[in-house]
Amino acid sequence: MRRQPNLWILAVVAGIIGTIALMVSAPTMTLAASGVASVKFEKCTGGHRTACVIDGDTLWIEGTKIRIADIDAPEISEPKCASELALGDRATDRLVELVNQGPLELQAWPGRDKDRYGRALRVLVRNGHSLGDILVSEGLARTWAGRREPWC
Repeated sequence: MRRQPNLWILAVVAGIIGTIALMVSAPTMTLAASGVASVKFEKCTGGHRTACVIDGDTLWIEGTKIRIADIDAPEISEPKCASELALGDRATDRLVELVNQGPLELQAWPGRDKDRYGRALRVLVRNGHSLGDILVSEGLARTWAGRREPWC
């Protein structure tokens, strides 16, 4: 008599493989749901943060802290000089404008989900274009090159 494998074991293995495949593929989240589309982003201030912009490359979306993975923007919390602070303020204001212009997608950064500070690494995309690239083209950020460069 030939023994057949338990179907539930095969189902569990298939489920695990499917879950792993989803985890390693590049997830995309579209912020166009009815509740999200009506959210207005502003600069972050103290308190509970669900939808606000911290600086030119960091924001909170739906309670998750996001680091825009494809750019580096000047610091505003600990700038090294006055010109870095001024440019960082302009980048922050412009990011607020950009995220409020309509639905966008959060695309995973290939090979890495979070940075060393626990922020989700994502590229913000609208109509196939990176919002980070817009900031770079306007001189308010740099394309991420794998490490921070001084702004002063």
